[in-house]
Amino acid sequence: MSHTWKYNVADIFATSPIVPVLVIHDIDHAIPLAKALIAGGISVLEVTLRTPVALDVIRLIATELPDAMIGAGTVTNAQQLQQVTDAGAKFAISPGMTAELLSAGQAGTIPLIPGISSTSDLMKGKDAGYTHLKFFPAEAVGGVKAIKSIAGPFPDMIFCPTGGISPANYLDYLALPNIPCVGGSWVAPDELVKNGDWDGITELARVAVSGAKQNP
Repeated sequence: MSHTWKYNVADIFATSPIVPVLVIHDIDHAIPLAKALIAGGISVLEVTLRTPVALDVIRLIATELPDAMIGAGTVTNAQQLQQVTDAGAKFAISPGMTAELLSAGQAGTIPLIPGISSTSDLMKGKDAGYTHLKFFPAEAVGGVKAIKSIAGPFPDMIFCPTGGISPANYLDYLALPNIPCVGGSWVAPDELVKNGDWDGITELARVAVSGAKQNP
């Protein structure tokens, strides 16, 4: 399966052990939040398309902070994939997959990371040439045990679990050989973002990355 992607999806997964899932409501928070996370050692950022300003946020971070690996989350169809590509996203993540989305991802210029929650989804993604998948909603569908079980028959598939990941369990996921990174919102809690506590966010990011690095 030949993709026309400029960026290598394996590099995105390997760049940061934690991919913050960001729901940004105020565009003025975009740059200070991104800078705070980068200062804490996290340069891969997933901005979800859950707010009206999401595309503008992606465009702003892509322009102002070219070193940030800015991606778009909650991309669910071909039209959104095109919109986030035009906005400057370097990758796109979906909570699930449809035939239309998988096909658009193959034809697109940025890596698409489709979401799966079952072996059937995994086989569909694999058949379409995808080796790096989001596992969502991770905790709700069995967590570490589920991924261990799925990994048996599919040793070449790589996952970024998201959904219910927290400081209490993220190291359990990262301990698995097929999980180079996890997605989570705990490094950028709404409360700290609203209060503009960028130092607090930098510290949460630093602690998370440092824990991941010490993880055997």
